Amino acid sequence: MYLIVVYDAAPKRGTKLLKFLRTHLMWIQNSVFEGEVTKAQFEIIKKGIKDIINKEKDSVIYYRFDSMNYSERNVIGIERNEIDSFI
Repeated sequence: MYLIVVYDAAPKRGTKLLKFLRTHLMWIQNSVFEGEVTKAQFEIIKKGIKDIINKEKDSVIYYRFDSMNYSERNVIGIERNEIDSFI
């Protein structure tokens, strides 16, 4: 599945989220991550997020797609972090 995660968290927890999510997804810009994950990886990511955030103060939104076949990604302005497809 393809996953997009965006978050808004207090600076200390935001830094922890950044470090955690970088180990599982590609950093796109500021508080935005995306990438292909398995169902097991998705569960690990959800648990990790829940362990880091304060549910009363922070917000994490994720978009889950079965496939990226019918999607199109466009950027207006500069690309903050280019996504390379390498083998």
